[in-house]
Amino acid sequence: MNTKLEFHGSDIEKVCEHYGLKKDDIVNFGANVNPLGLSEQVKKALAAHLDLLSSYPDRSYTSLRNILSTYCQIPADFILPGNGSSELISLLIEERRPKHTMILGPTYSEYSRELGFSDSTIDCFYLKPEQDFQLSVEELCLALAKKQIDFLILCNPNNPTSSAIFHPELIKLLEFCQDHNIFVMIDETYVEFAPDVDAVTAVPLTQNFQNLMVLRGVSKFFAAPGMRFGYGITGNAEFLKKLKSKQIPWSLNSLGAFAGELLFQDKDYIKKTRNLILSEREYMYTKLRELPFFYVYPAYANFLLVQIQKVGLTSSDVFEACIREGLMIRDCSSFTGLEGEFVRFCIMDPEDNRRLLTVFQKISQSARKQV
Repeated sequence: MNTKLEFHGSDIEKVCEHYGLKKDDIVNFGANVNPLGLSEQVKKALAAHLDLLSSYPDRSYTSLRNILSTYCQIPADFILPGNGSSELISLLIEERRPKHTMILGPTYSEYSRELGFSDSTIDCFYLKPEQDFQLSVEELCLALAKKQIDFLILCNPNNPTSSAIFHPELIKLLEFCQDHNIFVMIDETYVEFAPDVDAVTAVPLTQNFQNLMVLRGVSKFFAAPGMRFGYGITGNAEFLKKLKSKQIPWSLNSLGAFAGELLFQDKDYIKKTRNLILSEREYMYTKLRELPFFYVYPAYANFLLVQIQKVGLTSSDVFEACIREGLMIRDCSSFTGLEGEFVRFCIMDPEDNRRLLTVFQKISQSARKQV
């Protein structure tokens, strides 16, 4: 059994140093970024408009918000652009000043990090692997009431479980939170990868619930993490006004705002992305389910969570077998509340996906011989 080595999905430099590899020779299955890369149409337009950096952006981002309004089918007045979802999470926590926060886990560590700068206590409600990480709204509501929570954070679809909460459950949860004065933040970073986006997104519900803010961005689906562009959606006009008053002016630069306008209108890119991810995710899910010693969970994001069920075979072992082939997956040991041996990998292009599947097949065959 190997000593566990933990690398974040963006720690590719550390991985290269440890294993003596070159960055260009590694396929990063750990970052969860669209394998198509940035839209070619957007690249060309950005190159032709670099002079935008010589002028300030519209402080209200009117054009960008109108385009987002069409894209999300929500009033433009509900939308607040920002410098990535990280800025918006920070602003939201600063304004809400929660006393008792509950986070639906296992999940992204940034929520806890930002809350660490506040006076809020933090409790976690963990999804259960034996339930395929599907949420029991009834159990969560009992926990919220028992702990006297005033702020709830959830990621939907969730990272790293790739599980999702659907509209009927979301409405039940939001109604309960509304009745108990609990504000809800839903991170929808991965929602555009869901088979049926309308069945998962809480954006339409912002028109009915004042205790809700939905966060989205362009890092994963639009393959633009370096743009640092996110946006928040809430129907609570008073709350949105307070957030704007505390936000740094011109939070999103001119080129980022222009690129954002282009991204959300590139219908061909959006369609191509969804076709690739949906077909390849189904293929990888089906093939992995056929292998002994691996259990793959139902997935609604652009990544799959796999539990290793062979005694003595660790997530570190699987990570190392993959990286030796130039394929970097995510060892999930660092996710609090994810007990056992788990790995996660995102959907890449078909050729790379087949290479990764071959590694899993070899590991499975080797493990079978040891039984």
